[in-house]
Amino acid sequence: MENEIKFAVLGAGHGGTAMAGHLSLMGFDVSLYNRGKERLRSIQQLGGIEIITSCETIPRGFAPLKIVTNDIKEAIEGRTIIMVVIPANGHQYIAEQLAPHLEADQIVILNPGRTGGALQVLNTIRNLGCEKEITVCETQTLLYASRSVNPAQTQIFRVKNSIPIAAIPAHMTPNVVKKLRRALPQFVSGDNVMKTSLDNIGAIFHPAVTVLNAGRIESTNGDFDYYTEGITPSVAIILEKMDAERVAVAESLGFRAMTAREWLYTAYDAVGRTLFEAIRSNRGYDGIKAPKTVYHRYISEDIPMSLVPIAMLGKLGEVETPTIDAIILLGSQLHQVDYLQTGRGLKDMGIEDMDLKALRQFILLGNR
Repeated sequence: MENEIKFAVLGAGHGGTAMAGHLSLMGFDVSLYNRGKERLRSIQQLGGIEIITSCETIPRGFAPLKIVTNDIKEAIEGRTIIMVVIPANGHQYIAEQLAPHLEADQIVILNPGRTGGALQVLNTIRNLGCEKEITVCETQTLLYASRSVNPAQTQIFRVKNSIPIAAIPAHMTPNVVKKLRRALPQFVSGDNVMKTSLDNIGAIFHPAVTVLNAGRIESTNGDFDYYTEGITPSVAIILEKMDAERVAVAESLGFRAMTAREWLYTAYDAVGRTLFEAIRSNRGYDGIKAPKTVYHRYISEDIPMSLVPIAMLGKLGEVETPTIDAIILLGSQLHQVDYLQTGRGLKDMGIEDMDLKALRQFILLGNR
């Protein structure tokens, strides 16, 4: 078919296998890549993935996959859209692996980018000498609520209704959405990658709640409701301070970020006069348990790949972020890792030498 879209899915965790299986069951040609061989062994032996779901709107059953590999060249060769579905800590590595093998007109999409993901991936690819005409994008969040039952079997609880996606430069976004929606109509045009990056609500809800509940997590092995019990009125005050700093950073750069309360209303129809009230009115959080340990991606991924770049963008916009800085410090001490040093900085994103005018021109028009 002239309009056939071929996908590569990079990452065989719960999100990657959900996406690969879903696309295959809809009849699309999908390859699946993972860095480690062991994760792929069962899928290779069976020739695909079993998708389990109670959602009436998506297919279920055995999803065949012709290419299941840890060879990234084989995975992306001839593919129209490359869906990167890995933790944000791996974006640098995957960009380094992609750079020598990318083909003209391919679209690389981070699912999601966290904060500054698309900027870092594009910067890495270009620094490694790849001059091919490619488009790098990021989504605001992951499309699926899913979990791995075993390496070759994935359960999809639900598919989100609407997921913003943005490209660099922003004027390429409509073209990406047009192609992508042939398979996944849930994706909608986001304003730009700074908007998707700074609308990263997980940066507010994950690290601080985990750090401030560290004692309770360790004493109960995470046996409490993470959001409805872990976010007390006092914890919610800290979250609101962090949220206000995030919104102020976006404003200083000339972009508007939605508040956490606005996001709760948009995503869950949850309302309240305060963030605490809005969280308590959200039935979608009922029963979600806390992590069993503080050594969890809510700190190890969300601090270096979300809070650190927000704080660094704050310096660019001359906005102070004292509450965010405090959570970065506490999380770093808790894990005994200097996340300010290891996290995603302005240099990683390729914008350390840009003033605000240059940054906006690059985000919106692609002009350096």
